[in-house]
Amino acid sequence: MSGPVSTEDAVPLPAVAPGVARPVLELTSARATRVGSLPVRRLLPRRARRTVGSWCFADHAGPVGGTRPGELGIGPHPHMGLQTVTWLVHGELVHLDSLGSEQPIRPGQLNLMTAGRGVAHAEEDGGRGAGLHAVQLWVAQPETTRNGPAAFEHHATLPQAELDRATVTVLVGELAGAVSPARRDTGHMGAELLLRPPGVVLPLRHDYEYALMSIEGTVLVGGSAGAAVEPGTLAYLGEGRDECGLAVAQPARVLLLGGVPFPEPLFMWWNFVARNRHEVSEARRQWAEGADRFGTVRSALERIEVGRPPWE
Repeated sequence: MSGPVSTEDAVPLPAVAPGVARPVLELTSARATRVGSLPVRRLLPRRARRTVGSWCFADHAGPVGGTRPGELGIGPHPHMGLQTVTWLVHGELVHLDSLGSEQPIRPGQLNLMTAGRGVAHAEEDGGRGAGLHAVQLWVAQPETTRNGPAAFEHHATLPQAELDRATVTVLVGELAGAVSPARRDTGHMGAELLLRPPGVVLPLRHDYEYALMSIEGTVLVGGSAGAAVEPGTLAYLGEGRDECGLAVAQPARVLLLGGVPFPEPLFMWWNFVARNRHEVSEARRQWAEGADRFGTVRSALERIEVGRPPWE
């Protein structure tokens, strides 16, 4: 379900990662695209907003229903320099990778794959034809770990916290006293919020920048007179907030992403997060030639190839 990033998302130049050192409210519309047969709303990266903390990619997939078994799978493809964070609202996927992992994932569970220097994976649907509603996220790895070994972990249950009119499930990092066991290479967090009317005031970290994306329903950022955020819009909140009010007239489901602004320039293309064009060109060449770097995925789905990048 992951990727790819193209020049339609952001021009292929190093991103300027530091956040705005004050609270802001920027609303950015997603780009409608497809990953295989799956319609997605791409919220990160966009030309106006490439990263939030170390979060560098966010696809909101579906919802789609009544699919044929096997219709929604994504064949083997490579990654480097990132972590994939897979979160399901509805449906089922099976993660397979070149480490030998084979792991079904269902709503409320977390799959986190660390690519490091290189890994390949595939995502097959659960074969039940029930459709899919999901979010795929990438986290940019820092210089200290991006050339390290690949890894995979699955968390069948995650910590939750109850706030006034909200249930918080922490995918990565910490929020409202709940701490996820998932691996974290940078100072970042991600949480799903199930909001009930009239809403909630979220506790935030002053040194983090944050963004909010609606998965289901409409949320008003800043309270009942705030800006409306619906599926397909990323609300960037900036840094310097200790709290943020969210108001809803009906129950809603949102994702909160945050973290210390990523200090390193990123170069992203296709399924790779790198620091320059040469690293991407070399990784693509090795994938095309079947080099050992990315390994082999045992999947019935067809391996995904890509042509030369535009600068070659």
